[in-house]
Amino acid sequence: MPILAIESSCDETSVAIIKDGKILSNIISSQYFHSKYGGVIPELASRAHLKSISDIYHQALEESKLSIKDIEAIAVTNQPGLMGSLVVGTNFAKGLALRNNLPIIPINHIEGHIYSSYLENSDYDFPSVALVVSGGHTALFYVKSYSEYEIIGLTRDDAAGEAFDKVSKLMGLGYPGGPLIDKLAKEGNPNFVEFPRSMINSGDFDFSFSGLKTSFRYFIQKNFEGEIDLKSKQDLAASVQSAIVDVLVAKTIKAAKKYKVKTIAVSGGVSANSELRLKMNESGNKIKIKVAFPSIRLSMDNAAMIGFLAEKKYINSTQDDFRNFTFVASSNSLRARYR
Repeated sequence: MPILAIESSCDETSVAIIKDGKILSNIISSQYFHSKYGGVIPELASRAHLKSISDIYHQALEESKLSIKDIEAIAVTNQPGLMGSLVVGTNFAKGLALRNNLPIIPINHIEGHIYSSYLENSDYDFPSVALVVSGGHTALFYVKSYSEYEIIGLTRDDAAGEAFDKVSKLMGLGYPGGPLIDKLAKEGNPNFVEFPRSMINSGDFDFSFSGLKTSFRYFIQKNFEGEIDLKSKQDLAASVQSAIVDVLVAKTIKAAKKYKVKTIAVSGGVSANSELRLKMNESGNKIKIKVAFPSIRLSMDNAAMIGFLAEKKYINSTQDDFRNFTFVASSNSLRARYR
């Protein structure tokens, strides 16, 4: 029952083929040219998707050693994300499905991340607490099954990945900031500056990272003129990373204890951060709860996670359940559904 999945919510064009929970192919084309702008330019992103999606589709089929005639269904990310980028992916998917008389399964991008850790850790159990942490989202979920979850916490302002990007820009490093900060932090002193751990003791599971960005900017303005030396960059990176990771871990562990879960699942681009992986695993081990991270490649936006969740939905349905082509791309965020 191979499912061909398409992901184009932001600046990665990806096509994957999933069969029985296994990845037959997962082609990802990243738009690195955005780095010179310090962030993703939506119009340029959608143009790049349009230019590359057909080639990526053919590469995915070739790597899987299948043809479109072998495909059982099409899955596609339809929300949330950049509107133009989503439109490219959904229209391409609808065209494929119509031309080949295949059912089409629209998938929420965030839901794809929630369950992505299970793609490579199928023996991990529900219920779980899932932390989705990226440049656009920082959220906690209580997950009961592949079809049932609830949002229990959300960032009130900036996402953790956005904070990494801003700090990186203020230090003159580049975009995306997360990997650059992570690399520098390995040689730095996390106690160099005690940046705020906003809302770490708030009594709920919400996050806030705007205060950290402001505190970092003021510290730079007060203590540095011109270029920041390498040692200071390393210490600043380690200090900021420590502040962000401490909050993410503390909130997630607190939620895991409250909901008495069997698994903590962490996903999204920031889940590739080495310090987050280390501290979350250490904290999970202390309370004897399994911690699941996707591989580094599956931490980024990818179609494999979309196909994996689509397969779960498809096997519990009939083909007629996914013959509705009227669904649309939507940029709606999680906040619209929260509380």
